[in-house]
Amino acid sequence: MNEQILVNITPQETRVAITEQGVVQELHVERRSARGLVGNIYLGTVARVLPGMQSAFIDIGLERAAFLHIADIWSARDKGDNGTPIERILSDGQTVLVQVIKDPIGSKGARLSTQISMAGRLLVYLPQEAHIGISQRIEDEGERALLKEKLQQLLPKNEEGGFIIRTVAEFASDKELNDDIEYLTRLWTRIKDAAKTAPPSTLIHQDLSLALRVVRDFVNEKTERILVDSRETFQTMREFAENYTHSAVPVLEPYTGERPLFDLFGVEDEIERALARRVDLKSGGYLIIDQTEALTTVDVNTGGFVGGRSFDDTIFKTNLEAAQVIARQLRLRNLGGIIIADFIDMESDEHKESVLAELKKNISRDRTRLTLNGFTALGLIEMTRKRTRESLAHVLCEPCPMCQGRGEVKTAQTVCYEILREILRSARQFDAKEYRILASQKVIDLFLDEESQSMAQLGDFIGKPISLQVETQYSQEIYDVVLM
Repeated sequence: MNEQILVNITPQETRVAITEQGVVQELHVERRSARGLVGNIYLGTVARVLPGMQSAFIDIGLERAAFLHIADIWSARDKGDNGTPIERILSDGQTVLVQVIKDPIGSKGARLSTQISMAGRLLVYLPQEAHIGISQRIEDEGERALLKEKLQQLLPKNEEGGFIIRTVAEFASDKELNDDIEYLTRLWTRIKDAAKTAPPSTLIHQDLSLALRVVRDFVNEKTERILVDSRETFQTMREFAENYTHSAVPVLEPYTGERPLFDLFGVEDEIERALARRVDLKSGGYLIIDQTEALTTVDVNTGGFVGGRSFDDTIFKTNLEAAQVIARQLRLRNLGGIIIADFIDMESDEHKESVLAELKKNISRDRTRLTLNGFTALGLIEMTRKRTRESLAHVLCEPCPMCQGRGEVKTAQTVCYEILREILRSARQFDAKEYRILASQKVIDLFLDEESQSMAQLGDFIGKPISLQVETQYSQEIYDVVLM
């Protein structure tokens, strides 16, 4: 399967699209003003210990304090004593070396861990743990044993840290592994030295930019080319690849075409579609995707598809196609947390197994860890997808100022009745000469037309005149009642 990585650079942001067979599978956006924090290492200060939650708030120099749970404190696990309460491990004002494992999302601060891990091209270094792990994606037991033995032979005798062998290391040479070991151990030495002299609540080490993470993390044996539309960034990526990721050098190419890179490959249109609730299926069915605070729901509908030999056949085909599209949409939109997929009800157990197998096959391509459960008693499929960064919608959008993210607004008539109740309430509390209504054009128009009698009746009841004034800056739900 041919894979292309498109890198679009502007002074304000970096955007990366990963395409397979010409279809966009993943989108990554990093803005200069709001770079992701995952992987960053800080010398934090304990701001507050919460014994009731067995957690602590850590000041790392950000607007919001970050969150550290006892399960993410390495010293506690290392000693094998999970029963030690957090108040005996941490105290207010204490400095602690921490790493961000989840970006701030919504109203939640960053999630921290005291177990430091640093990713290289082939290995992940765990300086506090003398353990060698292997990526779960390398399934062959013989290959796993060989890789572990090879790495053990390459490690210095005095090495106290551990390593996780990444999937891309399966066919790596001894020299490549050695280079990764040297790079990561040097980096850890620099971090330790910096932590000794740095003031509290400061950044010690920042993870690579998105452009360089493309070279480090995204390139694999399926990658045909990486197109970069900035000459300067291309040179930086090439230099990094020559030093650390030799396999990426041949596939790196500068893009010099006249048309914008994302326009040429249809990525801009794909971004627009990825922000919509509705996703149309080729068969005529469609998905409705809703993100909430607690979870993401995906609803499958047949729509206009009637192409099957029977109703059951139509449902089965729609669900099979939906399984493919759902897996892609999870990657494309970077949806994380709990995901509930409501497929169209199927009577046949064989059809259910086929749809589940199709979904499993398609999510296996996802580089983010994803857990899939079978059908529940209600016919729903439950999934969890590891969430480390904001979803695409949260990066590019904000709640609507009109509806505050509800997706709907009160009708003009509802607002009219609220205003009338407010005037009646004010008339009982205050002795005003006149009441003036400030509201949007649509609400005022309704008072002048359909609801004119209601307003006249209220004016007669309270014995005071009521006047109207259009406020063009007001949304439909916003109004003021001014006492004159």
